[in-house]
Amino acid sequence: MPSIEVNGRTIELNEEGFMINSEEWDKEVAKVLAHEEEGIEDMSEEHWSVVNYIREYFLEKNLAPMVRKICKSTGSPLKRIFELFPSGPAKGACKVAGLPKPDGCV
Repeated sequence: MPSIEVNGRTIELNEEGFMINSEEWDKEVAKVLAHEEEGIEDMSEEHWSVVNYIREYFLEKNLAPMVRKICKSTGSPLKRIFELFPSGPAKGACKVAGLPKPDGCV
């Protein structure tokens, strides 16, 4: 099973790079996932805005927000979300936020 190392901890991932246990997520894990899974060198305030919104929504409702909600709540148009997370809001942003793979994500 794939994994990443973060500050001496081993974080287990599924075959697509999503965390197995989202409770192990923290900002350091997010930075490593962003770099290794999405090719993001430095997480900007815009990145964190999207990740934090997705994470909070997930913790409250136990599901990933719809893409339209992400755009509206963060003020970032869909095109910008794809610039921030090259594999998209469902796959890339949710992965960095430590969520399981969203339903309907191919």
